[in-house]
Amino acid sequence: MIRVLIADDSAFMRMVLSDMFKKQPDFEVVGTAVNGKDAVEKCKSLNPDLVTMDVNMPVMDGLQALEQIMSDCPTPVIMFSSLTRDGANATIKALSLGAVDFVSKVGGSISKVDTVEDEILSKARTAVGAKGIIRKAAAAPPPAPVPPTSAPPPEPKSEPAAPTPPPAPKETPSAPPTMRRIQLPLRGGGATAPPSPPPKRFTPRAVPAARTVSSGGSSRKLVVLGCSTGGPKALQSVVPMLPRNLPCGVLIVQHMPPGFTKSLAERLNEISQISVKEAENHDIIEAGHVYIAPGNYHMTVSGGGREILLNQDPPIGTLRPAADVLFKSAAPLGGNIVSVILTGMGSDGAVGMTEIKKTGGYVIAESEETAVVYGMPKAVVDRGLADEIKPLQAIAGAIVHAVSH
Repeated sequence: MIRVLIADDSAFMRMVLSDMFKKQPDFEVVGTAVNGKDAVEKCKSLNPDLVTMDVNMPVMDGLQALEQIMSDCPTPVIMFSSLTRDGANATIKALSLGAVDFVSKVGGSISKVDTVEDEILSKARTAVGAKGIIRKAAAAPPPAPVPPTSAPPPEPKSEPAAPTPPPAPKETPSAPPTMRRIQLPLRGGGATAPPSPPPKRFTPRAVPAARTVSSGGSSRKLVVLGCSTGGPKALQSVVPMLPRNLPCGVLIVQHMPPGFTKSLAERLNEISQISVKEAENHDIIEAGHVYIAPGNYHMTVSGGGREILLNQDPPIGTLRPAADVLFKSAAPLGGNIVSVILTGMGSDGAVGMTEIKKTGGYVIAESEETAVVYGMPKAVVDRGLADEIKPLQAIAGAIVHAVSH
């Protein structure tokens, strides 16, 4: 029996969600909370298997409550958030604080709960399996940044050499980035790529030349990575640990709806040594840069692994973006591909990694001991595709080693 605590300041929503869970033979509603403070107190006293948490609540909001729950009584949490820009930012913050998953409110309100009932129940059942991982992760120290891929030249005497600093917010560059953005029609119904945003959207970090990589990089390698449930939190343990002089680009597919991937990219960009952005059609892939597939668009590589192409071809199952689409497009690069699979439900990525493996690419899979949902990595491991199986805290180091050899 899955014991659920429902936290929402709306009495109507507490009733609707309670009735929904009570209809299921494998759920039991052990309590409801009217605000974040109430949720924290009842989580401690009731020890539920799962908490559903609204973001906007009085006294203590959902984010504050989530942070305290993860500190005092780590428990799987599913957040309910709006489809607004602020809602997306709050959702990414919640996922980075340890929430397992989220449900978007339909039309700004979850009152039409029947339209997302299957989604809520599916995500709730999946989230419960992460309880042990969440508690283990809460007790573990954060991973340390990976050293640069090669020692930089000595600094001038006036600026003594120092160890690589920890991740810090990006500084505004003195000149705009040299990324090439061309708006062209996409395949699949004539849809076009999302319009180019203002320059401030992507702000590579200003760092001494000795610690950067020239445009285009010195390596023909490319890293492709796929993840789903638990992925935003996992990416926060991988991307910020990559050195800013990584000699190749990194392309990421994280299963998320439109709007949320931009907030995810901006969040990672703020805390990482290397630059992170939501990918745009015809972006030129640069070394030391990370590109996240936008929600509702498949991402592929072209031009010998130098260019990103987006499309709205049919979803793979229910997924768009899908890791399999990215991986298949990268497979022709053979030994220059380093592919990574992290936490996620299902088996997306396994088919594409099979092709990568056949052409001589390298495969890294997250181990069961740290995966919030050991579905996507398991599908790769069970097929015998993984060259390395690493816990989350060792993934960044494995990537750096693989692209350097």
